[in-house]
Amino acid sequence: TNTRITDPELLERRYPLRVERFAVRRGSGGEGTHRGGDGVVRRLRTLEPLTVSMISGRREVGAPGLEGGASGRPGENLIDGATVDGSFIRDLPADSTLEIRSPGGGGFGAPPSRSKGP
Repeated sequence: TNTRITDPELLERRYPLRVERFAVRRGSGGEGTHRGGDGVVRRLRTLEPLTVSMISGRREVGAPGLEGGASGRPGENLIDGATVDGSFIRDLPADSTLEIRSPGGGGFGAPPSRSKGP
């Protein structure tokens, strides 16, 4: 499905898999006066053999920050804990895990200075 955040119940009803984790990817947005938005994490477990195809971007370089803001963290895809490319087609056996960590957004504006008091 698309990053449009398909409901876990729909994924489980339509495909032979279980959603084990669906959460905000805390800290993935870049620092800035206005912090970039955090991505999401979805961990899926296959319940039977399944062919998975994925096309995902921003897996090598995160979204750039603007006006002094820091870049967001790049996304990651993992199969059974091992990092895989952003685009792939794989036949997965039953009881495999696919974890999708979407990238964070870039921050805007220089982060506030953290000056130490006198």
